[in-house]
Amino acid sequence: MQLWFARGSEVSIREQLVTQVVLGILGDDLAPGQRLPSTRELARRFHVHPNTISAGYRQLTRESWVEYRRGSGVFVRANKPEMTASSGLALDQMVANLFRSARKAGVPQGVLRARLRQWLELQPPDHFLLIEPEEELRRIVASEIEQAVNTPVVSCGLEDCAKLVEGSIPVALPNRLTTVRQALPDGTEVLELHFRSVTSSLAEWLPAPSGALVGVASSWPDFLKLARTMLSAAGFHPDGLVFRDARKPNWQRGLKQTAAVVCDSITARDLPQGCRAIPFALLAESSMDELKRYLGFVSQPLGSS
Repeated sequence: MQLWFARGSEVSIREQLVTQVVLGILGDDLAPGQRLPSTRELARRFHVHPNTISAGYRQLTRESWVEYRRGSGVFVRANKPEMTASSGLALDQMVANLFRSARKAGVPQGVLRARLRQWLELQPPDHFLLIEPEEELRRIVASEIEQAVNTPVVSCGLEDCAKLVEGSIPVALPNRLTTVRQALPDGTEVLELHFRSVTSSLAEWLPAPSGALVGVASSWPDFLKLARTMLSAAGFHPDGLVFRDARKPNWQRGLKQTAAVVCDSITARDLPQGCRAIPFALLAESSMDELKRYLGFVSQPLGSS
C-alpha cells in the first residue's frame, strides 16, 4: 500500500496516517496479518518525527485495526472492527470502495481528488449555520429552527464562523447581522432571522388573571429580563411572578405551585411533571417560512424551475 502525507494541511500527519491505514484495510489493500512499515522506516522515508508515527499506530491499536507484536512490529488484525451505522465506518467503507473502483479503472488519484472537489462544490448546502455569540441564546434559537424546518443546525460564535461556513446556509439575529457579515468572507450571504412580537404573543393571555401565580423559567438571562418587563406591563402583578434561572441548581423548585410557566423551547422540556408550560418562541413564524423557502430554493436540481 502506498502512503502519502500532505504537509501544511489542517489535518495532522498522525490523522492522515490513521485514515490511510483504515481505508487500506477497508478497501482490502492491506490484508489480515500484513506487517506495516516500522516507525523508524516511515519516519525516515517521509521526514517526520517517529513519535508522530508511533502515536498513529497506538490509535490504530486502540481502535482494533492493528495489533502490536513484541519484537516483530505492527500487523493488520485478522478481524475488522464491528461497523455500525452511526460510527462513521460505513462511510469510510464507501470511500474505500470508491478509491478501489477508481484504481481498477485506471483513474489516477489526482484526477479522482479533483473530481471529488468539483462534486463537493456542486452540492447544495445541507444545514443552517447559526452564528450567535451568546451560548444560551444560540441553543434556544438553534432548537427552534430545527423543530420548525426539520433541517440540521450547526451553531457557533463569531470566532469559529469563517471555518464552518462552507456547505452551510449562514443565519444570524438582526442585532448581530453587521458583525457576522464582517466575520465571514466577503460576499457571503447571511439570512436575517426575525424576533417574534412579544405583544401579539401575549394577547391570548390577557387580561392578566388576578391572583394567579405565574412562573418564568429560562437558561438565557435576557429571556427572564424581557419576561419581567413585558408581563408587568401586561398587568401581571410583580408579586405573582416566580422567576427561575435554569442554569442554577434546583431551579425547578416551586414551579409546580404555579398556574403556568412561561419558558423557552428548551427549558419547556425540563419542567417538573405536571407543570403547564407556555413555551415562548423567540423567532417569528415569518422568519421560519423564509428559511423553508430558501432551503427549497437552494435544494432544487440545476436546470429545474
